[in-house]
Amino acid sequence: MFVRKLRNVVRGGAVPLLLLWAGNAFAEYRLNLTQGVTSISREVYDLHMIILYVVTVIGIGVFAVMFWSIFHHRKSKGAVAAQFHHSTFAEVTWTIIPVIILIALAFPATSTLIKMEETGDPDMTIKVTGYQWKWKYDYLDEDISFFSSLGERSVAIRNGASGEKPQDHKYYLLDVDNPVVVPVDTKIRILTTAADVIHSWWVPALGWKRDAIPGFINDNWTIIDEPGTYRGQCAELCGRDHGFMPIVLKAVSKEEYQQWVTAMKTRPAEIDGEKLYATHCSTCHQANGQGLPGAFPALAGSPIATGPLAGHLNIVLNGKAGTAMLAYGPQLSNEELAAIITYERNAWGNDTGDEVSAEDVQAARK
Repeated sequence: MFVRKLRNVVRGGAVPLLLLWAGNAFAEYRLNLTQGVTSISREVYDLHMIILYVVTVIGIGVFAVMFWSIFHHRKSKGAVAAQFHHSTFAEVTWTIIPVIILIALAFPATSTLIKMEETGDPDMTIKVTGYQWKWKYDYLDEDISFFSSLGERSVAIRNGASGEKPQDHKYYLLDVDNPVVVPVDTKIRILTTAADVIHSWWVPALGWKRDAIPGFINDNWTIIDEPGTYRGQCAELCGRDHGFMPIVLKAVSKEEYQQWVTAMKTRPAEIDGEKLYATHCSTCHQANGQGLPGAFPALAGSPIATGPLAGHLNIVLNGKAGTAMLAYGPQLSNEELAAIITYERNAWGNDTGDEVSAEDVQAARK
């Protein structure tokens, strides 16, 4: 509230009309902050604009005095430099004025920071876990859990499998297979952590971001005012596919949210091996199973995918130390892992004829 009042005062006459026009014009450019769809994001935006106005006025004043002094006290006019080495008045002035400005700005900034930490009494809680390179969402109040990975169309464009170019897809690298869905006008506590390396969950429209650190849980909260789809990305360099783990958040009405919850609780488990492979494995091993030479081994004709089933189960469940091969045992169900491994052992000419069951996967977990 203080920030909005201060901003109204500034717009009311404390800043030249030129600055007011510039502030409104800058707001239309992508280089400026967005106002967002939460009270916190708007307060952050207001603080940003107030500080921009202040530093702009200071900059204009300093440069105006500097250029005026250069012009009126130039050598060609016979100006002689004053001979003094100390001015108590000048030193006190250029110390007190910045301190007053900083204190004036500190009050609204501190108020906003305190609000950002008020995570108590949420209406719902979502736990966000970062993986290389996807997100897992656990709705702790609803017993809903799912992974959110790069969208199938973006994966196909990236791998050159669809014939499309990145510019053909408006949300290339910004779409996912399973968006996180939340209700509007609801206080949501968001817990962030990671299972492997440091990630950072960032949706600009919410006005904040939080690091996801293995072994730690950070939290923040949000109340989204407007229904819509809001996109973000991992904001921490987390490995070679850092740029391929976007975030899509859909804010819907409370009625729509309850319908989504019901649908999520009654949907059948995903058992399409090819689709699961495309979601979880094709980024590294490629859709055609050929891998990336020097980086990721091919699965087509590989000794793992065509050799003993026990070895294949072990590496998928437990990963491989010292490589980018992750342990999928903690991430996927027995049924999902069975479908993926069955697909890998019978695709791209492997043709082992193996049909891996959920019981086989469960036995390998022990």
